[in-house]
Amino acid sequence: MATIETIYQGQLRSEATHLQSGTKIVTDAPVDNHGKGESFSPTDMVAAALGSCMLTIMGIAAEARGIDISGTKLSITKIMAADPRRISEIKIEFRFPADYDAKFRRILENAAETCPVAKSLHPDLKQTISFVYAK
Repeated sequence: MATIETIYQGQLRSEATHLQSGTKIVTDAPVDNHGKGESFSPTDMVAAALGSCMLTIMGIAAEARGIDISGTKLSITKIMAADPRRISEIKIEFRFPADYDAKFRRILENAAETCPVAKSLHPDLKQTISFVYAK
């Protein structure tokens, strides 16, 4: 059974529907690639998926240990390359609301680096991940 149904709406815009929940996501081509840039681009979604996946796997690891990481924020920077046009690097900076001990930090950082999206992306796509803990 399909997971997502996507419809091209014209003018470089698509609407994807998550079939289980009915949630919809609209994507637009970016301004630098003939689009309006009025929504996430497909490559923005790849970068967002990487960050969300990492955060989700970290959340699972934290919950299993009874630790709440709510309020953790991340900033994502997507860097494009040409010939061929592609994502060359995704930079993610995690900012945690607490200063965890060294053991829990290792658990969180390993969880991030082993998320399914991170492991699914081509090895040529550089993933630069940094972790900032509150003092």
